[in-house]
Amino acid sequence: MARTVSHDPRFDGLVLFNAELETIADGLRWCEGPVWFADHGCLLFNDIPNNRTLRWSEAGGVSVFRPSSDYANGQCRDLQGRLISCHHRSRSLTRLEIDGSLTTLVSRADGQRLNSPNDVVVKSDGSLWFTDPLYGIATDYEGGRQDSEQPAAVYRLDPASGELERVVSDMAGPNGLAFSPDERRLYLVETGAVGDPAPDRHIRVFDVGADGRSLSGGGVFHRIEPGWADGLRVDEQGNVWSSAGDGVHCLAPDGTLLGRVLVPSLVANLCFGGAFRNRLFICAAPAVYALYVNTRGVQLP
Repeated sequence: MARTVSHDPRFDGLVLFNAELETIADGLRWCEGPVWFADHGCLLFNDIPNNRTLRWSEAGGVSVFRPSSDYANGQCRDLQGRLISCHHRSRSLTRLEIDGSLTTLVSRADGQRLNSPNDVVVKSDGSLWFTDPLYGIATDYEGGRQDSEQPAAVYRLDPASGELERVVSDMAGPNGLAFSPDERRLYLVETGAVGDPAPDRHIRVFDVGADGRSLSGGGVFHRIEPGWADGLRVDEQGNVWSSAGDGVHCLAPDGTLLGRVLVPSLVANLCFGGAFRNRLFICAAPAVYALYVNTRGVQLP
C-alpha cells in the first residue's frame, strides 16, 4: 500500500489499506496545475520548464495537449467547463474556448502588468480567484526573468464584467488557494518572498463575507513541516489536502494534522479526480502520481 503516516484516528478512515501510490507520468522537470476533466476522463497538467501542457488518461497514457503553453502553471475549469490557465511568460490569465481559441481574461491590474499568475480557482458565482506572486518571473527556468511592476497579491476576477478586484495585498508570496465546501472559507498558501532566506511559510484562512467576495480574518491555519505548502485542495468533509516537503498532508478543518501521504519527490500541486472524485493526482517535480483515497474532492466543474 501507499506509505502513509497517521497522526489522528480520523485519518485512518480517509485512506485505503490496499491502494498503491502509482506513477502515471515521469521524465518531467517541474509539473504543476493538475485539473481533472470528468467528461473526457482525463487529467491535464503542466510541465512548466518544458513549456507544455500534457494530457493523461487511463486508456491513452500521456500525450501532449498543448506543445507551447506560454509557461502555464495553475489551472481550473470555469462553470462552463472551459480551461482557465495561469501563465508566467505573458503574465496573464487565459480561457481556452470550446472552439479551441484562446481568450486573455486579464494581464494588468491598475494599469500595470501582473507578476506571474500562479494558481486559480472558480467560485459558484462564476468568479475566478487567483494568486499573483513573483516566482514565475524571478528566474529563467519557468518562463524567463522579467521585472516586477507591482507587489504580490490575490485577485478576484468577474469574467462577465471584466471587473478585477485585489482581495489580499499583505502576502509576500501567495501561492495555492481553495475554498471550503460551503465557500465560507478561503485557504491561501503563503510561501514567502523570492530570495527571503527565512520566509514565514504557512497556510492562512480567510472568512468569506455574506456578499461572497469580501474577506476577513486571514490568520495562520497551519504551518507545514517539513518543507512548505504550494498547492492544496479540499475534500467533501472540509479536510485540506496540502503539498508538503515529504508528500501530501491532510489537515482537519480546525488545522489539526490528521496524516501524511509520503511521496518520493517534492510535491507542487494536487487535485481530486477519477470517476468518483476519490483519486488524488499529485504533481511532484519530475513525476505525476495517483492514489485512491476513501474520500471525495469537492465537486468542481
